[in-house]
Amino acid sequence: MRNKLIVAALIVGVISCMQHGDHHANSVSHQIKEGEKEYSGVTVSSDEHTEGIKTHEVDIEGKSFHVRERLSQITSFPCSDCHTVPVNQLQVEGQQKAHWDLKMNHAGEETMNCMTCHTEDNMDILHTGTGKEISFNDSYKLCGQCHSQQYKDWQGGAHGKQVKSWAPPRVSNTCTNCHNPHDPHFESRWPSRYNTRKGVERKETDLK
Repeated sequence: MRNKLIVAALIVGVISCMQHGDHHANSVSHQIKEGEKEYSGVTVSSDEHTEGIKTHEVDIEGKSFHVRERLSQITSFPCSDCHTVPVNQLQVEGQQKAHWDLKMNHAGEETMNCMTCHTEDNMDILHTGTGKEISFNDSYKLCGQCHSQQYKDWQGGAHGKQVKSWAPPRVSNTCTNCHNPHDPHFESRWPSRYNTRKGVERKETDLK
C-alpha cells in the first residue's frame, strides 16, 4: 500500500511539473521573449525615409532631435537682396509693392507688427522680444515666446507632426511648416471621413 502511495505521489509530481512547464512556455512574457529573438540585432531608422530632406539638429532642454531646414525653402532669401535700406524708407508712395500689402492676422496692431519679429536693419534674421538674433531655421524659438504651452508640447512630440517616419532619428516639422506666421489660424473644415452614424440619424429625421 505504501509503495502504491509513493508511486501515485511521483506521478502527480511529474504531471504538475509538465503542466507548469507548458504554462511557462505559453505565457505572454515567454512568447514575447521568443518573438524578440527574431529581431535580435535589427535596427529601425527613419534615415531612408527622410533622405533628401534638409534638416539640422536642435537640442532643447536636453531633448535632441532634427527639424526641417527653413532657409532653403524661402525662395527670396536672403531678404537683403531687396531690403538694402531700412523698411521705413521702402514704405513710400509710388514704391513698387512686393509684400507690403500682406495682411497681418496674428494679433492686434497694438500687440505686434512686422518689426515684432523681423529686424529692421537686417531682414535676414529674426529677433526675440529682448532683441536676441534668431535664424529663420530656428523660428520656433520666436513662436515659443508667446505660445509656451504649444512649444512645450512640440518639444515632446505631442504638437505638430514628425516627418515621414516615427522611427529615430526624429525629424519634426517646425511651426512655420504647418502655420502661416502672418495668419496662423486654421480655418474650420469638414472632417475628412464621413460620419455614417450622423448620416443615418439625418435620414431618420427626414422621414419623420
